[in-house]
Amino acid sequence: MTQQLPQVPSTEPELTGVRNFRDVGGLPTVDGRTVRHGRLFRSGHLADATASDASFLSGLGLHTIFDFRNAADMRLEGPDVALPGVRNLNLPLSDPADGAEFWTMVREGDLDQLRTILADGKAADRMSESYRVMITQRTGEHSRILHALAEDSVPALMHCAAGKDRAGLSIAVSLLAVGVEREAIEADYLKSNDPHRRYLVRRKDNSPAGMSPEVMELLRPLFDARREYLHSAFDAIEATWGTTERYLGDGLRVAPETRERLRARLLDEG
Repeated sequence: MTQQLPQVPSTEPELTGVRNFRDVGGLPTVDGRTVRHGRLFRSGHLADATASDASFLSGLGLHTIFDFRNAADMRLEGPDVALPGVRNLNLPLSDPADGAEFWTMVREGDLDQLRTILADGKAADRMSESYRVMITQRTGEHSRILHALAEDSVPALMHCAAGKDRAGLSIAVSLLAVGVEREAIEADYLKSNDPHRRYLVRRKDNSPAGMSPEVMELLRPLFDARREYLHSAFDAIEATWGTTERYLGDGLRVAPETRERLRARLLDEG
């Protein structure tokens, strides 16, 4: 695979079939450097990419696409569009069976069923817990991501279904590893709430009743990017390892020299 490193503008493209795309270049680190443009991208799934979308993505000089979707996602949305010369690494960050009944209810349940599983803060609590679990139980996957980026996988695009949770957290971990400020990580994460980026909610019943304001309000916490979700991940790092440094070193087994390679690949010259 050839690694072309074109000059990628910081302005965002208008993609038709890919939502929530962005370059995380320009984010500041705690020691005064910035993430280099054209090295690390994030988005929702690529299954609906148009020919022009695929042409744009091909022009990024990507080495690897990290697809964090599981088998259930693939059945619902389909496989990513194939980009010539780009490695597609499927690295599920949730078990296909995990929550299958729950997500079936989200897509097919009636109003009373949705109230039972989502009302009174239950939806938001579930999201926060999922972030804690991804931090504490997916150390192997996040370690593999960071080692791949340090070795040969840049420029890289990370995505899941909406590009919000699994991809958002993996981007956050990658940015933590190179010393990006937490406030900047949070600001980038919250961009997923922009109307043109949001995941298009799919319900079996897309009638006015099935997509009523009350139904959509019950579903909202599942499709929002909320500070509390990301903070639950940061809190899990501190509760489990004490510091980000120990999380990266002891939890993810990322050695100091690997972090230096990451910084060399992802950051502007200091």
